[in-house]
Amino acid sequence: MSSNDTEPDESDETDRTVREERSLSPMRRTIANRLQDSYRNAVHVTASREVDAEALFRATETANDRLEADVSLVDPVLCALSATLEEHPAFNATFEDGTHRLYEEHNVGVAVDIDAGLVTPVLRDIGSKSLGEIATERRRLTETVQSGEYTMRDFRGGTITVTNLGVLGVDSFTPVINPPEIAILGIGRVRERPRRSGDGLEFRRELTYDLSFDHRVVDGADAARFLETLAEHTESAERFAPDG
Repeated sequence: MSSNDTEPDESDETDRTVREERSLSPMRRTIANRLQDSYRNAVHVTASREVDAEALFRATETANDRLEADVSLVDPVLCALSATLEEHPAFNATFEDGTHRLYEEHNVGVAVDIDAGLVTPVLRDIGSKSLGEIATERRRLTETVQSGEYTMRDFRGGTITVTNLGVLGVDSFTPVINPPEIAILGIGRVRERPRRSGDGLEFRRELTYDLSFDHRVVDGADAARFLETLAEHTESAERFAPDG
């Protein structure tokens, strides 16, 4: 037997060169701990649904024509989400100490990417706000966080979270629940898809919703019904736009 057959090959342990070592920043460490706690404690399941987005675009265009606010596609999505939470309040909730707490206000954490990591300032009580008010407040919160002028209150009191990787070209993903909340909605990128129309085809814009939920608290059938309602409100989103 040759020496190559009897002696361990140590090259796997030595043939690499450290390029750089990085310590986690305090904020990154906090994010890491929260995500670890989320996966340790919650039973994560993700359900996905493709939704026609044409009405979202029409609502956005109408609002921008009629308002001074700078409205983007995520703003009518937030309106549709709030309408959905009215019908499915179990998702507008937290789960702590064995208690499922449902809330009156729809306090939506909207994920924002900054240098230190992903943070979720809370857009409060969106059910009481118009599309224009949601757009204005969301942009104010985003700018506050990006400028570093935020306080911890900006991140407290959330009842559900929205994260949008569609703006970065992601079709679909598995968002991680922000504890103690029980659900998070991911938004994928808009794509054109062919649909049958009469005797031919038409191309319509669609996006994907990815809903991660805590299976200890709500079931897959609940999530499916939630997404069905969200799709209905999304596909009739023009009603959230201001009247002429």
